[in-house]
Amino acid sequence: MADSRDAILARIRTALADTPAGPPVPREYHRQRDLGRDLVDFAAERIAHYRATVHRTADADLAHRIGEILRARQANRVVVPADLPESWRPADISWLVDRADAPLTTEVLDGSDGVLTGCATVIAETGTIVLDAGPAQGRRAITLLPDYHLCVVRAEQIVGTVPEAIAALTPTRPITFISGPSATSDIEFNRVEGVHGPRTLDVLIVA
Repeated sequence: MADSRDAILARIRTALADTPAGPPVPREYHRQRDLGRDLVDFAAERIAHYRATVHRTADADLAHRIGEILRARQANRVVVPADLPESWRPADISWLVDRADAPLTTEVLDGSDGVLTGCATVIAETGTIVLDAGPAQGRRAITLLPDYHLCVVRAEQIVGTVPEAIAALTPTRPITFISGPSATSDIEFNRVEGVHGPRTLDVLIVA
């Protein structure tokens, strides 16, 4: 496969060898700007716009609120990455820990009641949660197969714009952008949720 790819790209380069270079592409767009809003409030509003449910809590009440939200969703068997803080895990929930040396099977992930993670950053302007398999996030599969996702967002992780988020991310990491529950529409514009990921998304903002 790699040989075929290299051959095709070599043929393209040869065909374009005599083509003059086009004009430079201007890249003077704004990377940061004042949105005129409190970022936490703006992010909460935009996340909710995409049919996710937004909750807020103080750091001291984080574990209590996580437990309340999971119990309200009847999520009793919940997947977590191995490095998720112990303080985030109420004792009355059965935690399915996904470890690098002992990853949970597809069947276990699919049969769980949900997944609890942190995030890399959140884009207030678009209401987008970004995961990059960093601390408290785990591998991509654990947030795609369960039908329910509870994501914890700290206020300091929220940025205003897409360029700000891109600048803070490492492009070689497995990056996932989440704007609301997974959804798609068919040719008749019937919306179907839960196609490429969780159909239910709760976001808990810690501020």
